Amino acid sequence: MKSSADTTQAGSVFHRVGVAGAGAWGTALAVCALAAGREVHIWAREPDIAASLSAGGGNPTFLPGANVPPMPASTDTAELATCDAVLLVAPAQHMRATLRGLAPQLKRGTPVALCSKGIERGTLKMMTDVLAEEAPHASPAVLSGPSFASDVAKGLPTAVTLACPDRAVGETWMRSIGRPHFRTYWSDDLVGAEAGGAIKNVLAIACGVCEGLGLGRSAHAALIARGFAEMTRLGVAMGGRAETLAGLCGLGDLVLTCSSPQSRNMSFGMELGRGKSAAEILGARKAVTEGAETAPAVVELGRKLNVDLPICEVVLAMIEGRIDAREAVDRLLNRPMKEEI
Repeated sequence: MKSSADTTQAGSVFHRVGVAGAGAWGTALAVCALAAGREVHIWAREPDIAASLSAGGGNPTFLPGANVPPMPASTDTAELATCDAVLLVAPAQHMRATLRGLAPQLKRGTPVALCSKGIERGTLKMMTDVLAEEAPHASPAVLSGPSFASDVAKGLPTAVTLACPDRAVGETWMRSIGRPHFRTYWSDDLVGAEAGGAIKNVLAIACGVCEGLGLGRSAHAALIARGFAEMTRLGVAMGGRAETLAGLCGLGDLVLTCSSPQSRNMSFGMELGRGKSAAEILGARKAVTEGAETAPAVVELGRKLNVDLPICEVVLAMIEGRIDAREAVDRLLNRPMKEEI
């Protein structure tokens, strides 16, 4: 078996790819890596999911109906020590705890691609910051873009950003998991890639509220455009580049997540718009709704950096039960008129 240090040569690949996290997205990425010809091992928290994946039963809990080939899976992080590179797909608010358990298994220099979208509450840290603190010996990358897990698992055309400060490692990632139907585009802007993925989830909740209230397509389009302005302001203030946020991991992901109830964030907003409480909606779900988890951190970060985030502010107020959906719309519509740029 080649080590990760041997795999950054021109034309080389990561031969054995680990996937840490067996939710819908982790399972879909494992399917994609298998289709690219890689050996794959997937780590799951849930013994029943690990057993089902190993036996060829797929992942009926988080990715029902998908054609998932049999793949080695277990609940033992030690198995990831044999991997050349790891796709890390733990939910953002659980990333630190996951890394603390995983870090001792990672060899120095192991490439780790962060595939979750969020900002850590309390610390306001991005996932790359959490990785640097908990596993400083890993080589970071970020995978982000407009990609529903079910589409990727089915082999439908998808394009994403693969951000990595080391271009050689980034290109090795691209060769290792990229396929004609899963196009990867390299960037060295880790902050921009992470910021877009985290902020768009909060904005998608607002678009869902618009849909739930029946406010029409014009209002929906306006929310996407003004939401993109918020994303860009905050992402640039965090240190990301505007052109990154105008790409797949920013605008592209925003358009997808704000345009389909297949998005957990948009569907969450739709239920808010129809009068349900955040606690009621989240209590009925198995999968994590990242926008609801990340909204407090996004708003706090905006205040810290003195960035105006009116849409994200009303989304948080709805999640916390301080206002209802109608009042949220009134607050946005009654803001002072001003120039667009």
